Amino acid sequence: MTNIKKVSELAGVSTATVSRALKNPELVTEQTREKVMKAVQKAGYRPNWLATSVKTGKSNSIVVLVPNLVNPFFMRIIEGIEQAAQEKGYSVLLGDTQGKASRENEYASMVLTNRADGLIQLDHSFPFSQNDAELAETVPMVSVCERIEGEKRYPFIELDNYAAGRALTHHLISYGHRSFGIIAGQLTSQIHHDRLAGIQSVFKEEGIEFDQSMLVGGSYRIETGIEGVQELLRREQRPTAIFCFNDDIAIGALYELKRHGLRIPDDISVTGFDNVKVSAYMDPPLTTVDQPAYEMGRRAVEVLIQQINRQPLQRTREILPFQLLERGSTGPVKS
Repeated sequence: MTNIKKVSELAGVSTATVSRALKNPELVTEQTREKVMKAVQKAGYRPNWLATSVKTGKSNSIVVLVPNLVNPFFMRIIEGIEQAAQEKGYSVLLGDTQGKASRENEYASMVLTNRADGLIQLDHSFPFSQNDAELAETVPMVSVCERIEGEKRYPFIELDNYAAGRALTHHLISYGHRSFGIIAGQLTSQIHHDRLAGIQSVFKEEGIEFDQSMLVGGSYRIETGIEGVQELLRREQRPTAIFCFNDDIAIGALYELKRHGLRIPDDISVTGFDNVKVSAYMDPPLTTVDQPAYEMGRRAVEVLIQQINRQPLQRTREILPFQLLERGSTGPVKS
């Protein structure tokens, strides 16, 4: 069996450095970590995590709760989680909860019964049952994208959704748009509140009145985009631009607008959010906000393992940067 000494020779570092890079990669430089991981792959080295697990009493597993596994945005986050977890010697247990509390409770209880060491939540709900809530107070847990409702004790990794909402609104107003529709996702989530607040803040600055009839939707599905367009087109004043709170919603919206014979962006502009891969290949390509989903996943693992190892966190809120990608689905308002 290939041993750690062979890896150290291939990487040109000491065996102690190899051990640090595998068990605590945050203690070595990125360049060193990359050299060690390449050497590990080349040598075919497999660290004996099982022996470590028996010695420490840890499972070396983490649970990731996903509200919808078919959502491509979540899959990008999971890719980052998987890579970072593998590098740190952890396996990942995926729980597709479908947004159901009973499923969340079942998967979350794995941490309480020592079948997993920590939990990453990709939804905004508190995943433990009322009976387990007191026990869960000391559970290592991180939320990604969303913030867990009513909880301030758990760290979270997120985007500045307020600023992203403002950026999208400024973009559309720069094209002369003054009449808007908004197709939202989960209305109770912090993401929804932050994005909507960003949009409304620019409306206020520009003297555009926010009318509740502008806001439709309620889930992050393609069907929500279809139904949302149908509802918005029934308004007395048809919007010239539509905000969609994720790219799946936008895909449904584009489909339904075309079905009504409307041209995009000539008749109506559409924006998405997330920058899933297919968004660049839509007809027309979708203007959207790019979230660093892979990096969010990686960072979530790093923060979670700090909690598992009872290391102090420098901060409980981490905000990652976004990028507004202007593509063909937005353009000047029709005169």
